[in-house]
Amino acid sequence: MRKKTKGVYASKMKRATHMLFYRRHHKPGVKGWELHKALGADYPKVLEVLDEYLESLDLRVKTVFEEEKTPAEKPSLEELDKARFYVTLRGELQPKESKMIGWRIDDLAGLAVAISYIISRKGQAPRKDVEEVLSEKLPGWKVGLNIDRYIRYGYLIQDESDQLYLDWRTRAEVDEKALIDMLLSAKTKKTLPSEASEKESEDEGEAGEAKNE
Repeated sequence: MRKKTKGVYASKMKRATHMLFYRRHHKPGVKGWELHKALGADYPKVLEVLDEYLESLDLRVKTVFEEEKTPAEKPSLEELDKARFYVTLRGELQPKESKMIGWRIDDLAGLAVAISYIISRKGQAPRKDVEEVLSEKLPGWKVGLNIDRYIRYGYLIQDESDQLYLDWRTRAEVDEKALIDMLLSAKTKKTLPSEASEKESEDEGEAGEAKNE
């Protein structure tokens, strides 16, 4: 990005930064139409320049389409106006950093499992089913407490029918595709040794039968 272009957008970037960083509503972030009203129709370009500045701080401006599916191609201004924009981490949170913000590794693992399970159920799942899955990973007494915590922190949301959905923070902070790929990879690595053992057992059985013959 040229210095001249950055200079042109300097004042708008400052306004956008204030709107993104300072919480004014129940949910953090800001809707596209609010940015459009405050900054003008070129606000997507302003956010692009701001995103470049934030890169050195390992932060980024993330666009979340809440009400509609993510556009397959470059979103239109009308689609962006309906989206919500957040400032989030660009990289990954390290284990030591997660401890500093009050999260244990098993709490994060439980959150990953809960999110991935809900994703696998097309975006919603009964709370009792999520609790059952988490009970395989966490002590029984922690399961309900952790789900309540995930809800309180904005990662999950629960309706009056005890159905769980992904909330704003998951959509803003979690790369859902990367999470699923990571869990599938971990599952594959975990099952391969057992499959190999089964193959070895079969080979040993066949060898034993041949010897007896």
